[in-house]
Amino acid sequence: MDWLINLFTNEESIAHIVLLYSIVIAAGIYLGKIKVGGISLGVTFVLFAGIVAGHVGFTGPLSTLTFLQDFGLILFVFMIGLQVGPGFFESFGKGGIKLNALSAVAILLNILVMFGCYYIFFDTSNPNNLPMMVGTLYGAVTNTPGLGAAKEALSSVFTTTHNFDIASGYACAYPLGVVGIISATLAIKYICRVDLDDENKKLLAEEGESPDAKPRIMYLKVSNAYIAGRTMEEITQFLNRDMVCTRIMHNGEITVPTRNTNFEEGDEILVVCAEMDASAIQAFIGPEIEVNWHEEKQQQRLISKQILVTRGAMNGKMLGKIPFNAVYGVNITRITRQGMELFASSSHIFNVGDRITVVGTEENVARVAEMVGNSEKVLNHPNLATIFIGIMVGLLFGSLPLAIPGMPVPLKLGLAGGPLIIAIFIGRFGYRMHLVTYTTTSANMMLREFGLALFLASVGIKAGHGFWDTVVQGDGLKYVYTGFLITIIPILIIGTIARKKYKFNYFTIMGMLAGTYTDPPALAYANSVCTGEAPAIGYSTVYPLSMFLRILTAQLVVLFFCGA
Repeated sequence: MDWLINLFTNEESIAHIVLLYSIVIAAGIYLGKIKVGGISLGVTFVLFAGIVAGHVGFTGPLSTLTFLQDFGLILFVFMIGLQVGPGFFESFGKGGIKLNALSAVAILLNILVMFGCYYIFFDTSNPNNLPMMVGTLYGAVTNTPGLGAAKEALSSVFTTTHNFDIASGYACAYPLGVVGIISATLAIKYICRVDLDDENKKLLAEEGESPDAKPRIMYLKVSNAYIAGRTMEEITQFLNRDMVCTRIMHNGEITVPTRNTNFEEGDEILVVCAEMDASAIQAFIGPEIEVNWHEEKQQQRLISKQILVTRGAMNGKMLGKIPFNAVYGVNITRITRQGMELFASSSHIFNVGDRITVVGTEENVARVAEMVGNSEKVLNHPNLATIFIGIMVGLLFGSLPLAIPGMPVPLKLGLAGGPLIIAIFIGRFGYRMHLVTYTTTSANMMLREFGLALFLASVGIKAGHGFWDTVVQGDGLKYVYTGFLITIIPILIIGTIARKKYKFNYFTIMGMLAGTYTDPPALAYANSVCTGEAPAIGYSTVYPLSMFLRILTAQLVVLFFCGA
């Protein structure tokens, strides 16, 4: 039995370290699936499993724990950056500025409430208390990357003689943080006297009235004498609206029109355009009609097929600059990206992973499919080079020192901020450097969750040794109730303002608050009571900026205040 005892006790053994992490992560994930009142802690329970392991002495070398902690954090935040990057800058448009502004104010209020609790409830002469409150802050807002950024910033401010187990404060505040977000959101419903049925009805009415970029397919009859004899290119330029004419019936013959095709009165055309432009196009060209085209009788039968963009050479190219119609004899009508169907405007930038709808003869569609790739097998192959190039650049960027007067050490974005910012830019503009940033959703989630599990397990194991003294025999109860205050006060203020002053739909507010606290359980609850997509839209609108601000402010608070 010596070999078994040695496996669990020899901290220098690689097998011991692998076994330690395997047990902690597996136990944490399984326990995290247990629901209490319909709410579970998910992968975050790995932190608690690690604390238990560390408390009973099941641990490993400090240098190894620190390496795996930092590597897990880097991997986690980088994959988050790649995920939010494509929509980061676009999230400020179309009403997003107000939502992001409210979210930023909520983040500021979280910090102010934390300082208020620190000065009211804690001994400010004790240098340990403010760092512990920073850990409590990030448990209260359920933001693990912020905890990682704060821990890294602390290590750069203080010498090795200081050891702040801020994960203890995080662990104390996190469970009530999850509950508090949902509870405070429900409180807004009663404060603002919201009727969920009325909100659902209003939401459906707004969605029905709101023109958007979804594609509209319609058959029109050319009845405007002004455009008779003019080419499709001239008509499109005059309208100053994007539209694609995929087929035209002229003198009983169906063809795929080109930019030089002339329109004549009485022609029947199949048009794809954005929903918002449909009325104007109908008014200019002619009325919408029902047709009875028998394409199978034509010598060259036209087909419509969805094709995957998988060839790296297509990454970053603009649709309007590729002669699909003139050279290949086809039209691109719609584009699906990450489950969202869009109208194929000439300014669309192709990304690997786009699914395009192509209309033309079978032979020509096949030629286009060969040009753009159309190989799902290629998409399943991970682009690891882009990930590690991005991490390398992110680490260099995060290590750049920025001297600011009044700060004890130069400001650095560090292991969390640097890779996050670079990942956002690569996710949005990587095609300009010929970097293929596409990863399947499952691949992104796998790498992200793997990194998060390593980070949480390492933090928990390291914090376990002093957890009992810090929490049970120390100020653990204070961390619990101050964390709850940090959670609910900003939600009650911002949620009420969003409803009373800006008249946002209650479900949009629920999604916005869940995104501000980067809390998936709160979003899941909002989706369960809403019949539309408003919570998901609110969440995705503020999530990118919120995640960035949570990580950045974690370091700023530590560098400006904890080092004083």
